[in-house]
Amino acid sequence: MALNAYVTRDGGEMGWAQAMQAEAAGLEPRVEMNPILLKPQSEQGSQVVLLGKVLGKADAQEYFGMTGRLWPAVVESYRRLAAEADFVLIEGAGNPAEPNLMDRDIANMAVARLAGAPVLLLGDIDRGGVFGSLLGTLALLPPADRRRVKGFILNKFRGDPALLAPAVDFLERKSRRRVVGVVPMLPRLHLPEEDSVALEQSGGDREGEPRRVTIAVVALPHIANFTDFAPLELEPRARVVYARRPADLARADLVILPGTKDTIADLRFLKAEGFDRALGDHRERGGAVGGICGGFQMLGRSVADPHGVERGGEEPGLGLLPVTTVLEPPKITRRVVARLLPGPWGEGPAKGGVNEEWEAYEIHMGRTLSDGTLAPLFAVRREGRGTMEEAEGLVTQDGRVWGTYLHGCLDAPAVRDRLLTGLERRPLRPSSAPSPDYREAREAAYDALADALRRSLDLAAIRSLIGL
Repeated sequence: MALNAYVTRDGGEMGWAQAMQAEAAGLEPRVEMNPILLKPQSEQGSQVVLLGKVLGKADAQEYFGMTGRLWPAVVESYRRLAAEADFVLIEGAGNPAEPNLMDRDIANMAVARLAGAPVLLLGDIDRGGVFGSLLGTLALLPPADRRRVKGFILNKFRGDPALLAPAVDFLERKSRRRVVGVVPMLPRLHLPEEDSVALEQSGGDREGEPRRVTIAVVALPHIANFTDFAPLELEPRARVVYARRPADLARADLVILPGTKDTIADLRFLKAEGFDRALGDHRERGGAVGGICGGFQMLGRSVADPHGVERGGEEPGLGLLPVTTVLEPPKITRRVVARLLPGPWGEGPAKGGVNEEWEAYEIHMGRTLSDGTLAPLFAVRREGRGTMEEAEGLVTQDGRVWGTYLHGCLDAPAVRDRLLTGLERRPLRPSSAPSPDYREAREAAYDALADALRRSLDLAAIRSLIGL
C-alpha cells in the first residue's frame, strides 16, 4: 500500500519504494517486484493495481474477496524473478500475525512459504513497545510459520547500542532467536517516504544556510506522489513547508497543489477550508502558484467525473488556468523524456542547459483541455518512440501560474533553476549555487544507508541464513 507511485519503462505502475529498492540494487524497476499495489482513495477504499494495471476499486472486504484471483500473479512474479536472480529479498507488508487477517494474508508468510524462505522480523524501536511487538508477533504465528522466523532486526535506534544490550539479551532468551542487528536512526537521507505522516517532519532549515524562497505544498487529504518535492528539499535556495491551513500560505513565494487520489473531493476540501480565498490573496500579492497532476486539474475551470472514476460528480475549479478536465478511464501511465521550453520562465541558458533532457512519468485518469491561449511548459516524447515531441503543461505569460502532469519534473536541475530564479526577490542577490543533481543525491543516500547497514548488521549471520 503506497501513496507514491512510479511508472516502469513499459508503462506499468508500481510503488515508489519498490522502484527505489531496484534503483539502489542497480536494476531496472519492473512490476513483478510489486505485483499488487494498493493506492488509498479513502479511509475504507483503495485502487487495486495488478501487475502495473488498474484492476478496480475495492474496500477491505472486497479486496480480501479478490485474493484468490490475485495470488497467481504473486506466484508467477516470484517465479520469474527467482529464475533470473541469485537472491530474492521478499518485503512483507504490515504485521504478519494479525489474527483477523492471517488466514487470507498474501503479502507476508504466504510468500515466505511459497519461496521456502527464512524470515527476519523487523521492528521500529523509535515508536516504542518494539520488544512486546516482536515477541507477540512470534507467539501469534502458527507453529510452521514461527519456525521460519530466524531472527530480529531493530530499526531506527537513537543513542548508544551498548545501552540496549540487556533488552537484546532478554529478547534473545525469550525467543531463542538472534538479534542480527540494531540499525541507527538515519536522519536527512532525503529519500522519499511511503507514508504522508512523514510530511509532518518536513520543511526544516539547514543550519547556517539562509533560504531565499519559501515553497508551500498544500497537504491535501488524499495527497499522492509527494516524492515530486524531494528535489526541492535539497535546494539551498528553497525552504519547503507543507501547508495544512490557509494561514500557512501567508509567507510563501510559491504555492504548489500536489497530486491527489481524489481530485474532486480535495478540490471541495480546498474551498471548505478557505484555501481558495487564500490562493486568491496570494496571487494578488504577486505570489506564484503551480499544480502537478491532480493539482494541475484543480487549477482549471472545472473537473468532471461522469464515469465515477473517483466518486463521480462535477466541481468548478479554482479558475487560475484556462483548462477543463474530464476524468475517464483508462488510466494513463507512461514514461517520457522531457525538456523545458523557452518562454515565460525566462530566455537564455539555464544552469544545466535549457535543452537538457530528463526522464519523467505520467499517472492520471482523464484528460485536460486548454483553450489555447497559454504557452506550453515542456516538450515530451515517448521513450523509445523516436524523436516526435508533443507539448505538455501550461504557464501564464508572467510565468507565475503553471500546471503539468509530469511527475519528476522537478528532478531536472534546469527546471528548478528557472523556477527558483524567477521567485527570488530583489534586492536579494541571485544565488550562484548550482542546483544539485537529485539522482546523484539519491545514490549518495543509498550509499550512506548501505554503509550504516554494513556497520550495524551481522552480515555473516544473514549470509548463512540464505546460503550465500
